[in-house]
Amino acid sequence: MLSKESKMRVLENFYTLDYIFFGKPIVRLEACCPVLKEEYISVKGALMSVYIEMLKMINHSPNHISERVNKKALMRFARENAKHGRVNAARLIKTEQAKKDIKLEVKQALQENKKVNVSELTTTKIREKAFRLATDNVLVARAITESDDFSALNDIEGQIVENAYKVLRDGVCEAAMLLLDKND
Repeated sequence: MLSKESKMRVLENFYTLDYIFFGKPIVRLEACCPVLKEEYISVKGALMSVYIEMLKMINHSPNHISERVNKKALMRFARENAKHGRVNAARLIKTEQAKKDIKLEVKQALQENKKVNVSELTTTKIREKAFRLATDNVLVARAITESDDFSALNDIEGQIVENAYKVLRDGVCEAAMLLLDKND
């Protein structure tokens, strides 16, 4: 069972993802394709479900919330959280390891399709990597700092949850990228 504070963190992060990807709540995004918007929301919901399981496994225990939190405060928290996630992702994307990962992704994509524009492909891969890093920073890194014991992620059940998280994280980032591309 999650504490009230953990449940608030889940809800905050649900909105934070929108701010990471779009800079605003998904409901304010004018989508050309409602199906893409629905897909994004569905995958985001599945990701949050796995995230809840992760929080249970690591005995998530954030600081006690003594104040009453309304929607306005929750959205403010989400914006601030997204801002921190984006800043950290921007810092991490400049590391040598991230550069190696992006080069490898570009090479793999070029092997699949040699007629693609390399400049556009590189920009896309950098954006994807930044979204993944920001999502991990906001969801996982913060949860680990607020947990009592995260060693459960090292056992077989923890590895399954982590793998499910990665698949859904990639899916939500991909759905967000599609929405952004269709709205440009």
